[in-house]
Amino acid sequence: MNKKSFRNIDYLESEDARDLRILSEYNYPHSEFIKKNVKDTIVMFGSARIKEASNIKQMILDLESKEPQSKELKLLKNLASLSNFYDDARELSKMITEWGIKISNHKEEKRLLVCTGGGPGIMEAGNRGAKEAGGTSVALNISLPLERTNPYTDPELSFDFHYFFMRKLWFLYLSKGVVVFPGGFGTIDELFETLTLIQTNKNEKNIPILLYGKKFWEGVINFSALVEYMLISENDMKLIHFVDSPIDAFNLLKENVIL
Repeated sequence: MNKKSFRNIDYLESEDARDLRILSEYNYPHSEFIKKNVKDTIVMFGSARIKEASNIKQMILDLESKEPQSKELKLLKNLASLSNFYDDARELSKMITEWGIKISNHKEEKRLLVCTGGGPGIMEAGNRGAKEAGGTSVALNISLPLERTNPYTDPELSFDFHYFFMRKLWFLYLSKGVVVFPGGFGTIDELFETLTLIQTNKNEKNIPILLYGKKFWEGVINFSALVEYMLISENDMKLIHFVDSPIDAFNLLKENVIL
């Protein structure tokens, strides 16, 4: 017997059905957010590689005993210098979650849920902090070979994406603010796409963008040079707020988030 087309896995996973798969990555999260009464989010971007201090310390000890002069050990120690950002992301997530619970005022609607990419590192810290604060959070996972969903995500608000662009859409669709912790290509891509959408008024919500760790970000991206070469305007720099502590980040969000 022939299969119905909507049950034909071979067809649904084929090139011909790509448009259906893309639509499903829009429609399914949209439907679930409505059902779960999720009104808005605060997005936290950051590296999957930044680990909790105790975890990376053990990795360093293990490598020191085997290869004390290795280049990998030096690089691992550089990565370890960023481990404080894990703790800071976790603490900030607790603050945001408690704020969201408070403004929800025990209504059914869910306000200012922390939203991460659902993976390890800074993403794990965001979901973990929300859980420790007694709240829930959103995880927008992407199917990558080396990136696993962290154990602190809420299964009811955890979504697996195949298409990066659909995942990016959902990062900003409900967002009231974005906090960007140190990260590599993926994090920087997410940062610049967010900045571009706001700069070009494709996203008109005027959400605050916080760069967490001023020394790191100014060392990685020379924003001043972009202004000096007139590739961005001085006014564009007003889109960015540098912060260095959970309380400063939280206060900036409270001052700039439009509820």
